[in-house]
Amino acid sequence: MFPQNDAVAICNAARELGMASYLDGARLFNTAAASGRNLAELAAPFDVVSVALSKGLGCPVGSLIAGRRDVVARAVRARRMLGGAMRQSGILAAAGLWALDHNLERLTEDHANARLLAERIAGLRGVRLNLETVQSNIVIFHMEEGAPDAATVVARAQEMGVLVSAFGARTVRAVTHLNVSRADCELAADRLVQVLS
Repeated sequence: MFPQNDAVAICNAARELGMASYLDGARLFNTAAASGRNLAELAAPFDVVSVALSKGLGCPVGSLIAGRRDVVARAVRARRMLGGAMRQSGILAAAGLWALDHNLERLTEDHANARLLAERIAGLRGVRLNLETVQSNIVIFHMEEGAPDAATVVARAQEMGVLVSAFGARTVRAVTHLNVSRADCELAADRLVQVLS
């Protein structure tokens, strides 16, 4: 996670230079759950903040933007000028409200599942993974020279029913979420160990 003190310092410096700051808070809910800080504290230094309801919260679609009224009005106008408009948004709003009401507190389950996965593969030969980097629901590990490359790992894992993605030529990314249970993650870890061994 990005250190909050650094975020405050950067936003203060931007403000002193007459620049606005924007937080792409796609995973802000995960950051709050992992850090123990509340959303308002994490977002406070920024002029404009967006959050995604579809990432960790499992909403089918939806993002929100917050900021001063005039800034949000300009953002809405720009979106409409570029062809974005909301029709029948009530059903989407209902899904977003349900996600906010029911899925915030369970984010720590995703984090624990990611930790389980990371701990199982961290010690394998050819895998470089610093467990300190696994702070939320994302596990990123590197394949050392002589080990299979990321594309090979992804293909082999997919053959075994585990979906991970290549995040670079020798970098693999796995993400846990509300649609995978603890048992699913244990099985995925077993299969990844097979793929990586």
